[in-house]
Amino acid sequence: MNPALITVLLATSILALTACKKTALPSAERQAAVSLLNVSYDPTREFYVDINEAFKKQWQAKHGGSIEIKQSHGGSGKQARSVIDGLEADVVTLALAGDIDVLHKEAGLLEKDWQSQLAYHSAPYTSTIVFGVRRGNPKGIKDWGDLVHPGVQVITPNPKTSGGARWNYLAAWAWAENFFSKDEAKVLEYMKNLFKNVPVLDTGARGSTSTFAQRKIGDVFLSWENEAYLIEKEFPGQTQVIYPSLSILAEPPVAVVAKNAKKHGTTALAQVYLQFLYTDEAQLLAGKHFYRPRNPQIAEKFLVQLPAIPMVTIDADFGSWGQAQKTHFDDGGTFDQIYSAK
Repeated sequence: MNPALITVLLATSILALTACKKTALPSAERQAAVSLLNVSYDPTREFYVDINEAFKKQWQAKHGGSIEIKQSHGGSGKQARSVIDGLEADVVTLALAGDIDVLHKEAGLLEKDWQSQLAYHSAPYTSTIVFGVRRGNPKGIKDWGDLVHPGVQVITPNPKTSGGARWNYLAAWAWAENFFSKDEAKVLEYMKNLFKNVPVLDTGARGSTSTFAQRKIGDVFLSWENEAYLIEKEFPGQTQVIYPSLSILAEPPVAVVAKNAKKHGTTALAQVYLQFLYTDEAQLLAGKHFYRPRNPQIAEKFLVQLPAIPMVTIDADFGSWGQAQKTHFDDGGTFDQIYSAK
């Protein structure tokens, strides 16, 4: 056998083994009809429609019986709050780790070490932040510095309710820190000017998509990579995607909401459902929906449409999500400082 092929097969096998350990299903879960609720963030709607259909086919082939997977979508922070307030999610697939951490901190719905339960800190796919602009790019927007020019309208959701908006904010902040050599006064002034150009703050990424694509408000949309390409698909010939000189590695995580799953008798099913996200079939679906697969061999198949660009990371550049939240998005943080001064 070709040595290169052997290497690929071994790497794929190792990924599968480290990503998800086999979970034994109790007989009651194998035989009875089961319902599972996945509470997710805005831009994953179409992705999880395909994931759920693929998972159900696999489930029925292996276990028989029927399974129903329900979806709930909204701004990531708002979704986390809904779960804390009583929306009985079996699993959450949110935009950032901080939104899952609060499920432990404020409601004890899962363990503190939830990120250790699956590979890659429980983030089976990644994304980044790009610019969606009008076809032909009439405002000549190429990089973050162009977003503060007079007359440029920027569309982004509210960082208080949207995980995607927090990624947008931190990507802009990272660029400004680099451009202004970490001069905090100049960084804050840049961020203030950026949000002066934001005409409306929707609560979630999908709301901002509607504002930009359907209502045709704004010149540039700060967007999840997959959402920007979805607009191109849904509104052909009207928009295009611009990659900035620097962006951020967005790692949307997933977790079993242990307390709810135990109550519903769906713990094993919920674990298998999230483990499925690491399989080749699901990784290919991630790439199809313009998320970046974790499997390196599958990721290579999508490099043309999802190119490698310089990215900062939360841990290396902002300390952690907890630190980023406290510094930038908690009451009185930098966002409140620059937006209240608008």
